[in-house]
Amino acid sequence: MTSKSTIFLSIVSPVYRADATVEELVRRLVKALEPISPQFEIILVDDRSPDDSWQQIQAQATRDPRVRGLRLSRNFGQHRAILAGLEQCQGEWIVVMDCDLQDQPEEIPQLLAQAQTGFDLVLARRVERQDSWVRRYYSALFYWLLSYLTGTAQDPAIANFGVYHRKVIAAVLAMRESASYFPLMVRWVGFRRLDVPVAHASRGGGSSSYSFSRMSNLALDIILAYSDKPLRLTVKLGLVVSGTTFVMILVMLFRFLNGQIVVLGYTSLILSIWFFSGLVLSVLGMVGLYLGKTFEQVKNRPLYLVDEVSK
Repeated sequence: MTSKSTIFLSIVSPVYRADATVEELVRRLVKALEPISPQFEIILVDDRSPDDSWQQIQAQATRDPRVRGLRLSRNFGQHRAILAGLEQCQGEWIVVMDCDLQDQPEEIPQLLAQAQTGFDLVLARRVERQDSWVRRYYSALFYWLLSYLTGTAQDPAIANFGVYHRKVIAAVLAMRESASYFPLMVRWVGFRRLDVPVAHASRGGGSSSYSFSRMSNLALDIILAYSDKPLRLTVKLGLVVSGTTFVMILVMLFRFLNGQIVVLGYTSLILSIWFFSGLVLSVLGMVGLYLGKTFEQVKNRPLYLVDEVSK
């Protein structure tokens, strides 16, 4: 293995349900990277995939010593798998990309060339996403909600794929939040950034593991970890409720004076119970979610556990 001081470029890719694409991914990466520099490494992180992804990673590592594999002890999620790979990489420049070949290895040279003109990170902006309209709709909704509630502009055309200088990755790794989301962490640390349009390919095999339910849960985790806006919205809701209640008092008083209320107090009592019970439950639920995230963070458990390393 090349010594730490001589590795120029590291590739980190989380792997899940990708046994059909690992071999092609490595072949295309090697072909794209060798003209840049022979001093590179490819780190594939198996997020405890239920298929034969780990066997494929081991086979590639056996064929080429520049390929390294990590297998996590269980499924920790894509973004923690990325962090696991980042903590093992040694290059001056680091590329993060998905394993399904939608992020094309052939785009790496132009991203790296742009980074070396004076940028610390260059992110790939997918010009035309090769996904189904349903997935594009869910993705657009996810990023819109994320942008609104976190107060940070999110572009659905930009994901993990990009070239990052080591100092950017060091700053990201210093963020030990239990709710890890790599693109948002990258935006938070700052540094000199450039977005470059790239071609987006069709998926190499299988289907995405991100269902609508998983995307919704991910969005909730991210929002609770990176924003207090839901709590601010709760305060505004309380003010709206107070104003609405005052209007309802005037309406009920008017109906009472005009003899339109037969059973005194019944309507206003039921409305008040239902409305304020729902409001109290929603506020308690919101506060409970934040307390739960705080509890999870203070336990300070490791973000991931490595089970095996390829030989």
